[in-house]
Amino acid sequence: MKVELMAYTPYASAVCCDAAAVCTASDNGYRSLQHSLESGHESVLEHAVFTFRITGISRAALAQLTRHRLASFSVQSQRYVRIHGIDLVMPESIRKSDFYVEAGSLLEDVMNFYQRMVDAGIPAEDARYVMPQAVPTSLIMTMNARELRHFFFLRCCNRAQWEIRHLADEMFRLCMDTAPTLFEDAGPGCVRGRCPEKRSCGNPRKKGEWDGE
Repeated sequence: MKVELMAYTPYASAVCCDAAAVCTASDNGYRSLQHSLESGHESVLEHAVFTFRITGISRAALAQLTRHRLASFSVQSQRYVRIHGIDLVMPESIRKSDFYVEAGSLLEDVMNFYQRMVDAGIPAEDARYVMPQAVPTSLIMTMNARELRHFFFLRCCNRAQWEIRHLADEMFRLCMDTAPTLFEDAGPGCVRGRCPEKRSCGNPRKKGEWDGE
């Protein structure tokens, strides 16, 4: 998977500081922003948006990603784009197991079957019904800073599925490099305080531990 921060609101932190200052008629935007975040008034963060290009994400992870509805998605079409010559996404648990060779053979057979159907005149929009969730795709996604913080809270957690956690970690790193004021206290519950999960993983992540595992 490759993640690129394509575009973002210029002076994103300053824009949100100004928004917070307007709300409280303050002349100190940074202090107003910190007060707003501590109070849970995060609407001021919606004025900053970030756009990412994501390639090589599986359709399985895409289904999880698009559950975050306060975002905009443009995804490569399987209806109009013929899929060929791709590297399927394979979890490490399968790669390291006795099923790896069999799984790889099965996926190769399915993709070859897809190609044969398309070559025979079956529309790609119909042939795609046989495709596995391991098929990668590309997309462009835009989220505002408030939704990104919510996304990191859920998806940087150790209990999140590994592929979307990898995506969230990389997005978090890019956001921190770009607008640290907006994200310095972001991350999973165990970093921000008490674990919100009903069943904790028992291995809380530490501040700055965003290694994209």
